[in-house]
Formats: sequence, C-alpha cells, structure tokens
Amino acid sequence: MKYRNLLTIVLIIALSTSCKPQNKRELIDHGTKTLSIYAIYPNAPNQITRSITQDRMGDVWLATFSGVFKYDGESFTNMTADVSSARFFSALEDSKGQLWFGSIGSGIYLYDGTFFQNITTDDGLLNNEVTCIYEDKNGHHWFGVNGGISRYDGKSFRNYLLDRDSIKEDITGKIIPDLQRPMNEINSIIEDKTGQFWFGTRGHTFVFDGIAFKTVTHEGSPFMNVRWIIKDRNDHIWLGGNDGLWRYDGSTFFNLTKDFVGYIYEDKMGNIWTSSQDSEYGRWILTRYDVKSLYAAQPEVTVIKSKYDNNKGMIFGLHEAGDGSIWFGGLDGVYRYDGKTVTDFKR
Repeated sequence: MKYRNLLTIVLIIALSTSCKPQNKRELIDHGTKTLSIYAIYPNAPNQITRSITQDRMGDVWLATFSGVFKYDGESFTNMTADVSSARFFSALEDSKGQLWFGSIGSGIYLYDGTFFQNITTDDGLLNNEVTCIYEDKNGHHWFGVNGGISRYDGKSFRNYLLDRDSIKEDITGKIIPDLQRPMNEINSIIEDKTGQFWFGTRGHTFVFDGIAFKTVTHEGSPFMNVRWIIKDRNDHIWLGGNDGLWRYDGSTFFNLTKDFVGYIYEDKMGNIWTSSQDSEYGRWILTRYDVKSLYAAQPEVTVIKSKYDNNKGMIFGLHEAGDGSIWFGGLDGVYRYDGKTVTDFKR
C-alpha cells in the first residue's frame, strides 16, 4: 500500500439522469419558498460535490471533484490539495473514526487524522473508480466500483464481478481497467436486519445472502438503475432511482413517487429526505417526507425551494449535521438548509 503524507494547511478566514413519464398522485406538496444566503467562503468547493459526511468531532467532510474538503464551522480546507488531484466521489467515517474517500481513477484514500493512505488495484481493489463505501456490522468495508464490488477485511480483498443481470465472485484476481466504459457501477450498498446485503447498480438491484446474489423484483420486473438505498429506524428498506421512491417492509413494496430519485436520507427525527427530478418541470428538487405521515396513503411532502433552483443539475450526497441542518451537494459546490435558509457557500 502506498502512503502519502499530508501537509495540513491551517487557514484563518474572517468570513467565512433521465426519467420516465411520471405521476404525482401520491404526493401532497407543501412547498415553501426559503431565503438564500450568499456568504464569502473563498476556499469552498465550486465543483461537483458528490458525498458529505460529518465526523465525530463535528467537522463536515466533502468529497468533491476538486478534492476532499473539511469544514470546521468557520472555513473550508482542501485536505488533499497536496495529496492527490483526483476527483473524489464517496466518503465514510467508520466505527473506528477513520475516514475513507473513494476517487475516480485513483482508488481509495484512508485518512487516520494525520496521514492519507492510498489503496488501489495494486493492493487488490477490483477497480480504481470507487463510487460508494459501506461498513458492515462486522467492521468489514465494502466498496462499490465500476465493474463490481470489493470487500476488505482489513488485510485483503474479496472481489465480485458485475454483469447487468448478475454478480459473481471472482477468484482469478482479475482487475478491471480504470475508466472502462460504458459504466457498470455499484451505486449504493446497505446491510438489512437479516444480514443480507442490498446493492443498487446501473443495471439490476441485488440482494446477497453471503452465498448467492438474487435480483430484486416487484411484480416480476427488476428494479433498474437504483441510485441509493437506505435502511430506516424501522428496518425498512428504501430504494430510489429510475423507478422512483420505494419502501420495502420485508414483504411488500410501496411506491411513494415515480419521479427519478437520486439520494435518500433519514434524519434524526425519522423524516425521509430525497433529491429527485421533478417530472413536470425537469428540475432537481430537495424534498422532505414527514415522519408523521410516512405510512399514509398520501404522505405529507415539503419541497424546499430557494435560489439553489438555479442549479438545474442533480442534487447529491444528502447529510444531516449535528445541528439538524441538511447539507447537500450540487454541480457547483455545496449547500446547507437550516429549516428556513439555504446557504450557498461558493459565492
């Protein structure tokens, strides 16, 4: 494995993809117009921000196409400026407090608070385009990559190759060339209450019981191009992607919207947040499904509207910070919604 030292930069700053025809019969839109703040943060990311997480110390970490950024509550620091020029795509803080970042073309970067450690195909990773990262109940790390899955137990990798309608373990040590096209990537990974793993991909969606992979279907049709999967506090599974937003209670699938859904997040109150592409106008919107009506025939839905609507591209990486604010990424940087105001950091 390769080790690269990070020169920590301390800055003191004074001011701190397409959708089907859809229907909305299930939704009651309680949209509200919010204020927007344009603050001066000279070092804030201004490119695609794909993933956001907050560490146990309270710092917010952003995986962006211009590097990994840390926000300490006052200023942004590009933590990989002297480490890598890679575009970063995914982020995770694990149970040990280590931070993992997936890149496009440069593999994984593991940060222990002092040093960045680079892990690539040279170390057994299946492919260097790392699109999602997940830690299971046993502390093993799963990496969704272009072409399959790599599971890391802290010493070695176990790899699984993805075809559009199947996933099989590879025991040959095969490595998939970087930047291979067309993309055949794993979008999201989650472990359910039974210990099975769910994988959303550009093709089918799969469950894995530790022995075999099975395609997830509803009424005989597979869920296609699922972009994000979560398990909520009730152990229900939520799927978001090309077929809209779905909830699975262990026996039945329930559809909440047919709009294309990119990301799903459950906040500490139990509300479900999504980023989705409005079928009527084709704009990406931030939406909250109220916990009190999640199981109603017509859930109460709030659409957050503000000047971020000027960004017509996809909304990425939803995450709730410790203060209850919702952070989300866009094509042009990062935003924060505090319940009343959307802050745009890039200006």
